[in-house]
Amino acid sequence: MILKKLNVGTRAIAAQLKYSTEAAQTEPPVFLEDSAENVISCDKSGLRPQHKNVLYNRRPYEEPNSWIHMTEKYQRQMYGRYGAEAQVNPRICFGTAADKAKAQKFQTITQHETLLQMMEKAAINKAAQLQAVKEREDSIQKKLEKLEQWKADLNAKVQKRKADAAAAIERKERLIEEVRRHFGFKVDTRDERFKELLEQKEKEDKRKQKEAKRKVKEEKMMAKLVKQSDA
Repeated sequence: MILKKLNVGTRAIAAQLKYSTEAAQTEPPVFLEDSAENVISCDKSGLRPQHKNVLYNRRPYEEPNSWIHMTEKYQRQMYGRYGAEAQVNPRICFGTAADKAKAQKFQTITQHETLLQMMEKAAINKAAQLQAVKEREDSIQKKLEKLEQWKADLNAKVQKRKADAAAAIERKERLIEEVRRHFGFKVDTRDERFKELLEQKEKEDKRKQKEAKRKVKEEKMMAKLVKQSDA
């Protein structure tokens, strides 16, 4: 029963296909009219005309289709992108006298200095910064040139302090030995008599050193005066 139904259905489909083929061979072809709708329907891309214009870098619309197309912002965009082909008056890209006056008034309120004044001020600040950097670099360079001399002076001071410390120790030991010889026998350094005599010796030694320094200073002064008188 099932096989019988399948055979009937197959014969029906074959008959319909045969009829369609014969009708296509006998009937003349029908051509569509060349209209905008037919052109769109035959366009394989499926794009609208405005989209195809954008694709080929053309103005999307020949005529305004919306209130947006009449705004200055849109027309400026069209002229900026397509130039003269946008069919837009270039004067629309520039503000009117009222717009310029309004912008100038807003600028005077928000910015107290003009662009030229700000540029001049920035240039002056930049020059001052460069001058400060140059002076800093020159100062560092001069200090680097004096670095070796400073090292030599520092080493000389360190050596002088070491020599003075060694001389003081030596002088102290010499005074202690003189005090011991004065008593003629070994005396404890904590003894009051020893401390008293050592203090006297130190005062006398300081006086001698001071006198020696004074003589050296006088000799230098005399040599200087002699040199000036000879000149």
